[in-house]
Order: sequence, then C-alpha cells, then structure tokens
Amino acid sequence: MDWNLEVVPVPVSDVDRAKAFYSERVGFNVDIDQEIPGGRRLVQLTPPGSGCSIHLVTDGEPGSVKGLTLVVGDVEAAHAELAGRGAPVSDVVHFEDGVQRPGRGEKPWSTMIFFSDPDDNHWVVQERPASA
Repeated sequence: MDWNLEVVPVPVSDVDRAKAFYSERVGFNVDIDQEIPGGRRLVQLTPPGSGCSIHLVTDGEPGSVKGLTLVVGDVEAAHAELAGRGAPVSDVVHFEDGVQRPGRGEKPWSTMIFFSDPDDNHWVVQERPASA
C-alpha cells in the first residue's frame, strides 16, 4: 500500500496575502481557489514538480509551521529565482560539523537556503546530491 503525503496545511492570517506571496514571490502554482460550505475558502498551491501541495488555512496559529522543506537540484539557481521574484531568501549556506557556514558545502544534503512567508512560517530549500 502506498501512503502519499499530498497536502500540508499552512496557517496564515490573510489568505489573499499568503496566496500572492506563494504564487508570485515563490512561484507555486495555484491549483484551487474556491468557496466551500460554511463560508470558508479553499486555497491550495503546489510547488513546481511537487506531488505535495499546501493548503492555506485560517484556523491555526499563523507562523507556527517551521521547517517545511523543498528539495532542488541546484540551490544556487533556486536562490536566484526566489531573489528575482522578490522573496525574502537567505544566502546560500551549508552545515559542516554541526556549524552553519556560508556558501555551498561538499557533503551531500548539506547546502540550503531559507525563507519565511509574511506570517513567519519557515521554509528550507535543500540541495539534493546529483546522484540522488
């Protein structure tokens, strides 16, 4: 039996602002934006190439999600894309012997960047090794 994680709720204070951030600044695709019973709104977005989406929710503590991780083949290209879209992205860093250092690392999975949405939900963009 396959168990697929397909949607992760992300609590936000303003759905329109979050939708604009994720679609315009980060480049996620807007899959659904519709009213649902009970006067609620369903907004679901998917990172390009991902099998998992996010669902923007207003029930929950905005900014409480930390460490959602996107995996890319080239973190420097991802950095350039996010910065070019105006996303508040960190510099490229790597972890070596438990210490964060500037720039790309030599060890697999050690190189990454970070960004946060307007509600302070934190994201990691991690570079996968070429052989993975």
